[in-house]
Amino acid sequence: MISSIPSLEFDASSIGEALLSADELRRMDAYWRACNYLCAGMLYLQANPLMREPLKAEHIKNRLLGHWGSDPGQTFTWVHLNRLINKYDLDLIYLAGPGHGAPATLSNSYLEGVYSEVYPEMSEDAAGMQKFFKQFSFPGGIGSHCTPETPGSIHEGGELGYSLSHGFGAAFDNPNLIVTVVVGDGEAETGPLATSWHSNKFLNPIRDGAVLPVLHLNGYKIANPTILARISPEELESLFRGYGWTPYLVEGDDPTLMHQKMADAMERCVLEIRAIQNHARNAEVAPERPRWPMIILRSPKGWTCPKELDGHRLEGSWRAHQMPILDPVSNPAHLALVESWLLSYRPEELFDEDGRLIAELKAMAPLGSRRISGNPHANGAGLRKPLDLPDFRNYAVKVDQPGQIEVSPTDTLAHFLRDVMRKNMKNFRVFGPDETASNKLQVIYEASGKTWMAEMKPEDADGGDLSTDGRVMEMLSEHTLEGWFEGYVLTGRHGFFSSYEAFVHIIDSMFNQHAKWLEKSKLELRWRAPVSSINLLITSLVWRQDHNGFTHQDPGFLDIVTNKSPEVTRIYLPPDANCLLSVGDHCLRSTDYVNVIVADKALHLQYLDMDAAVKHCTKGIGIWDWASNDDGQDPDVVMACAGDIPTSESLAAVAILRERCPALKIRFVNVVDLFRLMPEREHPHGLSDREFDSLFTTNKPVIFNFHAYASLIHKLTYRRTNHDNFHVRGYKEKGNINTPLELAILNQVDRFNLAIDVIDRVPALQTIGSHTKEWLKDQIIDSVNYANEHGIDRQQIREWKWPSVAI
Repeated sequence: MISSIPSLEFDASSIGEALLSADELRRMDAYWRACNYLCAGMLYLQANPLMREPLKAEHIKNRLLGHWGSDPGQTFTWVHLNRLINKYDLDLIYLAGPGHGAPATLSNSYLEGVYSEVYPEMSEDAAGMQKFFKQFSFPGGIGSHCTPETPGSIHEGGELGYSLSHGFGAAFDNPNLIVTVVVGDGEAETGPLATSWHSNKFLNPIRDGAVLPVLHLNGYKIANPTILARISPEELESLFRGYGWTPYLVEGDDPTLMHQKMADAMERCVLEIRAIQNHARNAEVAPERPRWPMIILRSPKGWTCPKELDGHRLEGSWRAHQMPILDPVSNPAHLALVESWLLSYRPEELFDEDGRLIAELKAMAPLGSRRISGNPHANGAGLRKPLDLPDFRNYAVKVDQPGQIEVSPTDTLAHFLRDVMRKNMKNFRVFGPDETASNKLQVIYEASGKTWMAEMKPEDADGGDLSTDGRVMEMLSEHTLEGWFEGYVLTGRHGFFSSYEAFVHIIDSMFNQHAKWLEKSKLELRWRAPVSSINLLITSLVWRQDHNGFTHQDPGFLDIVTNKSPEVTRIYLPPDANCLLSVGDHCLRSTDYVNVIVADKALHLQYLDMDAAVKHCTKGIGIWDWASNDDGQDPDVVMACAGDIPTSESLAAVAILRERCPALKIRFVNVVDLFRLMPEREHPHGLSDREFDSLFTTNKPVIFNFHAYASLIHKLTYRRTNHDNFHVRGYKEKGNINTPLELAILNQVDRFNLAIDVIDRVPALQTIGSHTKEWLKDQIIDSVNYANEHGIDRQQIREWKWPSVAI
């Protein structure tokens, strides 16, 4: 039982009655008009903010950029939320799903006073209002989405589809919070949004908050009608009842009637939410999945703008999606229409002589942190608490000699994550698309099962690991999982996400958006407190897709990550389990990053004891003396690698060369932190030129065996002193159903091809190494033939250990 939730009685008899008195209706409508006036002012005005003189062309912005269509419906929703926050002391945040609907959030933030608190130059007076208007969609100002600069927002919204999953992420483990998510009907056509309606099967009414979706049907996208606005009411209701929601319809265009309808529907939803929570929190049995309420708000596109323009319909048409009137500067008749539109909100009744919202209306906004735009959950206001982490060294693999034993790196990490979960049962979750066990992380279930509020069958008790209070989030939608994860960390919590390497690409664009949010927040907005990092474990790797084949072989997510600012992204390729533990601990402690960890689930040789692993990972890149024989002298060749399979094949190549070419001086370099390869002037964690040259020399060949596409290493090192001598091996889109060595051979990252590459590039070996080169070619042929005949690599390959002969 959770006693901190207020007990609110739900009285169904009040539904259908007019909840608003005449005076309350008048004030709410006036506040709504003030919001809409500010929205329209942002779109058009750079001067004359209160319309106290006739509107002139020079008062209009030279470039009219922005979107009006969803703003009035969103401000309408916000005004009604304020009423209920005040009435029931709700802890509530708001997510704007319609992509360009920032004016609605910005206007309310300004009226609530939060915007002026964060940006004092945007003061609550005529001068501040003018600056507030001018900055919108203006060079040097702010964009038309709810960017990180927008107080009260955790959802940028420029790329559609993630609002509802972000909302649920914010609600998980937040028992007092209500997250209202306005879903645009254009956004509702995206795959991620359609899937995220199922998030209600994962919301536990005892420990979690609630999500109140408001599906805003205004009928049109940029130039087309929306699907959900054009199906029958019966089909629409059936759709959402099928999703497991209880929908309530608010429909119309008469503000007086709409205010009463919205007051009824929204109060009913809030009381139902509280009734569901109170029942679950006072029951003696595990909760059943409730049918949470939602609202379908059907209002005209561009509500309250002019009805027509030159004989064409505006309000209720796709023409109101962006700027309803495009040419007021050059068309006097259209300028007059913009003037009459702005004056229709009667700003002289809303703002006093100084340009401040009149006291009667100012009193309608909630106070302090109850203001939606001032809610600490959405403003990074220090709610995050560091994880209570066990000592990762206690999970170390015992390594007496390098390259002698095999373990699964991800299984080793899983034991650490299990105990992280046990010590942080209110602010840590693990996310994965039905692959937690497949990725060898199943020991986590010892700490907590998989969240599941849908039907359970008796057979689920036999290894299903389902639990209504589980903390492992599994759903076969990477979009929804990533959205949950982002909403969870943006409101102060922590998490860990695992995915098959080939299919993490599904969230490429979501990663892009989150990285951009972090960069802006971290580098420019000091008022936003740090948030926990997004930690992505990329596993089931390209090199061990023995039965999945070509479709499951794509390591290109790393290229996507390196396109983003190095201030907010990191890529780690730990070569063994102890290094993975060190990296995992570091990432869970970090803030304001997207950490990408590449580690395989299969059995791999282990090289470093824990002490050596910590030192190696702290440096991020280093020479392995035990695998080198240059004895601190200038080497003949540098063998470098990044990744677990590249490391083992590179070491095997070194063993071959040291046996067959004993005079060859080899330096072995292993890379854990990929961005260390970058110059320090380009990346805060990059190597100085002197450090780089000391590792890779200034004039000798470097054979770099890399986990992913070879071009990425060239991209990271192209400005380096010895770049012309870098010869990178990586995935070449070769392979299908292969043994591990056969796949490596096809892509020339195997031990034999690497040794041949050294012989070809070290001048002293090009003659004396010819016999060894022929032997290596024979090994390649024999290995491929054996794999194709027996379906497995040769025993000598499978059981190879360092430093025995690699055949």
